[in-house]
Amino acid sequence: MIRSIVFDMDGVLIDSENLLLKIWKEVAQKNGIRDIENTLKLCIGITTGETEAVFARTYGKDFPYQKYKVMASEMYHAHIKKDGLPVKPGVYELFSFLKENGWQIGLASSTREEVVRSEMESIGLLDYFQVVVCGDMVPRSKPKPDIYLKACELLKVSPSRCYAVEDSPNGILAASGAGMKAIMVPDLIEPDLELQKLLFMKCQSLSEVLDFLRKA
Repeated sequence: MIRSIVFDMDGVLIDSENLLLKIWKEVAQKNGIRDIENTLKLCIGITTGETEAVFARTYGKDFPYQKYKVMASEMYHAHIKKDGLPVKPGVYELFSFLKENGWQIGLASSTREEVVRSEMESIGLLDYFQVVVCGDMVPRSKPKPDIYLKACELLKVSPSRCYAVEDSPNGILAASGAGMKAIMVPDLIEPDLELQKLLFMKCQSLSEVLDFLRKA
């Protein structure tokens, strides 16, 4: 019986990716940056450094990514300060179930540890996690499996005996590459046929994940 589960953060627990996409679209419109939505989708699940490399490949090595990133970041934090972090539906019900039933819970996010801990604390989830592994804590971030392998190592569980809940192709590649049972709850990107082959299952929401785990 499996009783260990590791979550991605952005796009799974908090609705940050939709918010960031909206903000970057505004920045792009004001500054004449083309095709920003497709560019950002390439960046889901990877680190800040890797995101800058994607922008350089797409728009040229002289593209002032840091300038626009600061703009987007200021708008993002202004929104969060005003309205709080947008939490995905079903999060609290799912985590209450996991805690009440003695599950081991881990977090595996490509975001920096300082940000992850701050954001999870702000929505009251940080204390649920036995393990938090972030992009600045492993040599290679998603889609490489390092972050999930580290989470399983710290949880002292075989990857094959652990679920991973992800929203993005990069995350699914990482979880599957680690040998975990990858559950996808798509956010901005639906899985293509090749990605579907790597999935243990696909759910439309965290509530659907909860329904499955109740019966598992």
